[in-house]
Amino acid sequence: MLLGAADYHKGDFRTLTDRTAAGAAALGLRALNARTDDPFSVTRAEAARFKDSLKRHGLAAGQTAGNYGGGLVSEDGAERERTVRFVQEMCRVTQLIGAPTTYLRPGSLNPRGPWLPHPRNRSPEVFDRLVESARRVCAAADGEGVMVAVEGGVVSPLYSPARIEAFIAAVDSPALGFNQDPVNLIGTLEQAYDTGALIADSFDRLGRWTVSAHVKDFTLVEGLLPHFEEAEIGAGMLDQAAYLTRLQVARPGVHAYIEHLATERFAAAVAAVAAISRSAGVEWD
Repeated sequence: MLLGAADYHKGDFRTLTDRTAAGAAALGLRALNARTDDPFSVTRAEAARFKDSLKRHGLAAGQTAGNYGGGLVSEDGAERERTVRFVQEMCRVTQLIGAPTTYLRPGSLNPRGPWLPHPRNRSPEVFDRLVESARRVCAAADGEGVMVAVEGGVVSPLYSPARIEAFIAAVDSPALGFNQDPVNLIGTLEQAYDTGALIADSFDRLGRWTVSAHVKDFTLVEGLLPHFEEAEIGAGMLDQAAYLTRLQVARPGVHAYIEHLATERFAAAVAAVAAISRSAGVEWD
């Protein structure tokens, strides 16, 4: 497996500097994701410069990600069309920089953000719109020879391993894979107190489709109503040893990206992953 980072470099991937790349490599990271707000303007020359900068520091091009909101499930056909075209163009960028996957965000009907709840996010019509949008994205990905990595989240239309399994079956494309991230699927106290069961369910159902992964942790905020927040890796409640072990068995060559950290916090996160991995017998390239 290859340990990488999502958003270690803040901003458009074309602004990556040698200093930032060298800093990531010095921490023990081996892949950096590539984010952009405007895939339509990315040129071959810009992609080549990015690849060369990574190569100079022993880094691989990681998953591409675009900032396109929740439009894949929008009730507005024009917005859906714009979003599909955006993600299709991300597939072109993925091919240009030699990345293994592009990220597919399921979205939300909540106008305030794609990772916010809405009462109809779990409805059949939203699921069907997401399937139709994903089929078109996957057709573009297949044409570029790259993979799409869809991620779930308990507030999204893809709220459980079973729902994600049904989605992948419905899209029915060889270009569609799954981005493992069990923290996103913590929705109940039972799951929080027994993350091993959720991890097992996710890999039993989706291990064969896993093409990328996120590494992070969470904690339960004590109070009258259940509330979960992300936490430092190893200081939270996720069974990291079980997660990384199952990930290695399912996809030994997968890129796993530490995410949702300020740049200065990646060093501690890499050290925590290394310590957990040594104890669990998990190996990284």
